[in-house]
Amino acid sequence: MRYYLLTLGCPKNVADSDRLERLLREAGHSPASAKGADMLIVNTCGFIDAAKEESINAILKLALKKREGQRLVVAGCLTQLYADELLSEVPEIDDVFGVEAWAKVAALAGKAKTNVDTKKGGAVARRASAYLKIADGCNARCAFCLIPRIKGRLHSEPVDDIVVEAKRLAAEGARELVLVAQDSTSYGRDLALTDGLASLLERLERDVPEVAWLRLMYAYPGHVSPRLLEAMASLPQVCHYLDIPLQHAAPSVLQRMRRPYDVAETRRMLERLHRAMPDVALRTTFLVGFPGETEADFQSLVDFVREERFDHVGAFPFSPQQGTPAASMADQVPERTKRRRYRELMEVAREVSLARNRELIGGETTVLVESQRADGDGEVFVGRTYRDAPEVDGLVICRGSASPGELRRVRVTEALPYDVVAEPVE
Repeated sequence: MRYYLLTLGCPKNVADSDRLERLLREAGHSPASAKGADMLIVNTCGFIDAAKEESINAILKLALKKREGQRLVVAGCLTQLYADELLSEVPEIDDVFGVEAWAKVAALAGKAKTNVDTKKGGAVARRASAYLKIADGCNARCAFCLIPRIKGRLHSEPVDDIVVEAKRLAAEGARELVLVAQDSTSYGRDLALTDGLASLLERLERDVPEVAWLRLMYAYPGHVSPRLLEAMASLPQVCHYLDIPLQHAAPSVLQRMRRPYDVAETRRMLERLHRAMPDVALRTTFLVGFPGETEADFQSLVDFVREERFDHVGAFPFSPQQGTPAASMADQVPERTKRRRYRELMEVAREVSLARNRELIGGETTVLVESQRADGDGEVFVGRTYRDAPEVDGLVICRGSASPGELRRVRVTEALPYDVVAEPVE
């Protein structure tokens, strides 16, 4: 059987699709284009309205072009929320599965009559970086978030299983593993582990030495423990990088969000990170236009971004999600105001990013090469430093030749708002 797999949403979904694709390959099936596939599979996202709309549009596009004999399978977050509605509104859908039902999807495909030759394209392409999902679900009850309803409570992968998966990804050529979960810093709490994430990093460092970088995403503000800081600072494979979605900086807004609202403690946490790792790169995400957010609240957020000088900032205008407490809160912020605040915040974040990148000019750093391409005047390779997570942060553009997955030493020569230009260090 030939399958077409479309993945939408976050890196956790990418990791899930990776798992499904491995199951399909092991059963002897091979990937194909949407036109040539026997089974069309959509791994959906349902986190916010824009993601839901993207998933629905993708399903409809495949449904309209579906030919006789093809099977359309829809799975993932959106179906966890709206399975009945999808089946009712899109009759071309043959099967619906909720989250983490990848074994069931693979079982639906069954065993291939003739096993695919993995040397001829059945295997996952070699890549410089890969996502390693360590847990799913979340025990927090943020007022704006559907994740607990979609994914349930925290459930961590056993350490041994994570190590096996890490070894598999390393064998496929991954030089960087990006650890992802809804809250990576809660890893192992449901397994009765104390400081589970720090212990996991130590185990990966020991058992998967062929991986050059281990990167942490999605830390919860109050869960960055002293032992985790120590592990990040002392283990050579662990990138001095942390993604901490803070969501806001006004205590009153954070309190309504049901998030940690002691901003002074947040500042102390950021200071502890800088003390433990003076070269640490920090990424965060903010939500603007939350119900009740005043101009003063928004200004405190802008000031916070300027003062803390985050290396990377992402932002989203608040989108009320049906079934969350925030959707029915009073003092909803007008859409026009949300869009304006979003633009203003991202402009400040851009200024800070450019200033941080300018500080790198003249310095040397190591780049993990992701691609090589021809340029008008020769060859150019593109990669990332430890400061940049895949897909969401900046790139390093460097003249010269290098292979994907290679680690190259470069010197920064030019700063752009989000990327930098560099030259190889011979």
